[in-house]
Amino acid sequence: MMKTASLERVFCALDTTDRAWALRMATTLGRAAGGVKLGLEYYGAHGPAGVLAVSELGVKVFLDLKFHDIPNQVAGAVRSVIESCRPFMLTVHAAGGRAMLKAASEAAAETAARTGAPRPLVVGVTVLTSLDAGDLQSVGQLGPVTDQVERLAELAIAAGLDGLVCSAEEAAGLRQHLGSDPVLVVPGIRPAWSGADDQKRIVTPAEAVRRGASYLVIGRPITRATDPADALRRIGSELAEAA
Repeated sequence: MMKTASLERVFCALDTTDRAWALRMATTLGRAAGGVKLGLEYYGAHGPAGVLAVSELGVKVFLDLKFHDIPNQVAGAVRSVIESCRPFMLTVHAAGGRAMLKAASEAAAETAARTGAPRPLVVGVTVLTSLDAGDLQSVGQLGPVTDQVERLAELAIAAGLDGLVCSAEEAAGLRQHLGSDPVLVVPGIRPAWSGADDQKRIVTPAEAVRRGASYLVIGRPITRATDPADALRRIGSELAEAA
């Protein structure tokens, strides 16, 4: 399957502990798409060596570990995964605060300069797409989801991060507010022909791009399809038509 310009935006989420399956999917899908997303489930099972095995296939890895700790610990974690995993992009929680975000950004730049490894994009997770206003209220965060996303987005960009993870519902507002420079990574993407699963704030791939998404994270609609490669092609066709 040949990679198209529209599929460069797509990172296939490989949420699994099965290393052999992940390597097969990375080979089949990751080279045709922009890359693959590996998260806590896979990293917990296989660690840096498992991530590096995917990177060494020539596949870009979005390493979604959502670091959230004191600044020194997060800086150390960023250094560690850059050296051991060579990710294209990694995540930290924007709610960790300005000092933590600044430490993550600076650690990424310093490690890349020192080791010669490519500097990954460091993006801040605003509000998880599995959460809605009621969920935020239950943990003491009052106000609409969009207000919390904008607060965290401004904080992350001011601290030097390359971009944000947000739902498509907030993407257009962030584009208008922050301009064209920040990378916007949008999970919770569901084509019209797939189910919502456990996501609460979702849109179709084409609509997410229209709202300003830089990259789309799509998992189960592709990986659980009878023919994952065909599902990816269908998404690519939808994005090309929307361009």
